Amino acid sequence: MAPHSAFDRAGVQSDRIADLFWTYFDISALVFVLVLGALVVAVFRRTRPDAPERSVPSVEAERPKRRAVGIATAFTVVTLIAMLFLSVKTSRALASLGTKDAISVSVVGHKWWWEFQYPASVAGLHFTTAYEMHIPVGRPVEVKLESHDVIHSFWVPSLHGKRDAIPGKKGSLVLQADRPGRYEGQCAEFCGLQHANMRFVVVAESDEDFKKWLAHSLTPAVTPDDPVKLQGQEVFMKSRCSVCHAISGTDAFATVGPNLTHLASRRELAMGTLPNTPGHLAGWIVDPQSTKPGVPMPGTPLPPEELNALLTYLRSLE
Repeated sequence: MAPHSAFDRAGVQSDRIADLFWTYFDISALVFVLVLGALVVAVFRRTRPDAPERSVPSVEAERPKRRAVGIATAFTVVTLIAMLFLSVKTSRALASLGTKDAISVSVVGHKWWWEFQYPASVAGLHFTTAYEMHIPVGRPVEVKLESHDVIHSFWVPSLHGKRDAIPGKKGSLVLQADRPGRYEGQCAEFCGLQHANMRFVVVAESDEDFKKWLAHSLTPAVTPDDPVKLQGQEVFMKSRCSVCHAISGTDAFATVGPNLTHLASRRELAMGTLPNTPGHLAGWIVDPQSTKPGVPMPGTPLPPEELNALLTYLRSLE
């Protein structure tokens, strides 16, 4: 997975946040230089060979120092007030992106994966997916946040700031991508052993491509068309896989783990921990704890023939 960065701006909110950061950086750099300069001057004066010996300070001698302290204090107060004003202005600007013509996506945080629910407000459609959140370019997206277990934090550095997902409490933010791309996201609130591997991807694409993805996501799983895939589906339904996962078009409808209807179309497995290849998928099924220790998913040891059939079936779910 490529590193994500708040400096890779791809939306109006990330622009505003980055502008605030650089303004704060410039102010802080200026203050640092002024303070360091004053310190150097003070040390130089104290260490000069011709520096006068210390004596009891007089009122006249202390007046310039008091004036300097007063000016520095006033400058500090004005600077802090200005920074507060800029922060409030940016916060108001971040909240100014309205929800008119916005699509709505419900995001649920789990240990340790993200679930994306596209509700009825998306052109009358409804489906659930995981790891990849698709959005159209240039259109507001209202993200409705909640958590299934502990506090998580939804963060896409290139698009917006962090927002917590708190159990029992609804949260939301509005984001918008101004150019196509794949933007890495991360849980930004420590949520347990696999917090660092609780990743996701926001895929920003054109309206046409987004509509195609919506239509494809609504299609049920491909019905097995050969004996090996059919055997793989039977293995899936009879093993512990169907206890936790759902595949549309089948009798598997559990919601404990990610929906696997279009598993083969995802680039990564286990929330970006592994590339989606047959070998990694097999290892993940048999022993997920070796990759993500502590995940709720138990290992599913299978005979080689059944494992191969299951992999063939799962790889057909595009």
